[in-house]
Amino acid sequence: QVQLVESGGGLVQAGGSLRLSCAASGRTFSSYDMGWFRQAPAKEREFVAAISWTGGSTYYADSVKGRFTISRDNAKNTVYLQMNSLKPEDTAVYYCAGSNTGKYDNWGQGTQVTVSS
Repeated sequence: QVQLVESGGGLVQAGGSLRLSCAASGRTFSSYDMGWFRQAPAKEREFVAAISWTGGSTYYADSVKGRFTISRDNAKNTVYLQMNSLKPEDTAVYYCAGSNTGKYDNWGQGTQVTVSS
């Protein structure tokens, strides 16, 4: 298992940018597929982006495609989510998650992102 800690959230105006980081502990991080999810108030948690353990494949929700970029640095045990052109509807708690079993079963505590209009 890996322990995950997100950081980088905050308050930003619409059109601005933020970069979220997710630091992982454990020597097996490089074998984990990683994902970002978000949950807005009164809404279900939704998928945002994912990256394969090699970093060679990335996936995005349609709502963020072209604005968000997921990346990872296995030497630093960290996965990133660069968020550009932010919209008020991107406001949510953002979670990173890891999987080496085919399902995401390692989760961070979340970081709040608030986009003001």
